[in-house]
Amino acid sequence: MLFDVFETLVQLEPLRERFVEAGRPGHELELFFARTLRDGMAYTLAGDAPPFRTIAAAQLAITSGHTLSDNAIAHILDGFADLPLHPEAETAFTLLAEADVPAYGFTHGGAGVLESILDRHGSSGKVRGVLSTEALHSFKPPARVYHWACEQAGAAPGDTALVAVHSWDTHGAVKAGLLAGFASRLEGGLTPLAERPHVVANRVDEVVAGLLAL
Repeated sequence: MLFDVFETLVQLEPLRERFVEAGRPGHELELFFARTLRDGMAYTLAGDAPPFRTIAAAQLAITSGHTLSDNAIAHILDGFADLPLHPEAETAFTLLAEADVPAYGFTHGGAGVLESILDRHGSSGKVRGVLSTEALHSFKPPARVYHWACEQAGAAPGDTALVAVHSWDTHGAVKAGLLAGFASRLEGGLTPLAERPHVVANRVDEVVAGLLAL
């Protein structure tokens, strides 16, 4: 089972404090992150996407009106490795372990970020590996990215599920032939624009339980 990382497994909220420490308003967190994803997807459409951190650094400069120093940008970005897991992620990992189903992180960012977070939570052994789209110079959601993740996990797309709190991500997974589970706690519900995922529930662990019952 593949898990989106930021906002699905990992809480972004504590990053807000680093914006404030750098002299920026905390509400810029959402704008910065949304623009980083947008730019990553745009660069993917145009060809090769730069690494997540490179795009994020450029977007921090733009979002702040080019008022942040290099050190301030680094201070904010270094905070990604210190972010906490959502409590429900631990429950989801336990459900998968009991069912003998391997779990993989599937991220736009560097694999080391999630690995550091998992290690700090004592959860490294609950995840088989961390797959970063940086290996393909791409962001999700092109089908080839999901297919690559399935290959890395050693499973066919139809036997692989993606879990995410982003409807565009589950949409991409379904279009690529994967199973998909959408946790609605971030978006509040499934947009009718997205392909219907196989499971919809509020929390990630509830989604995992639903996927295991299929």
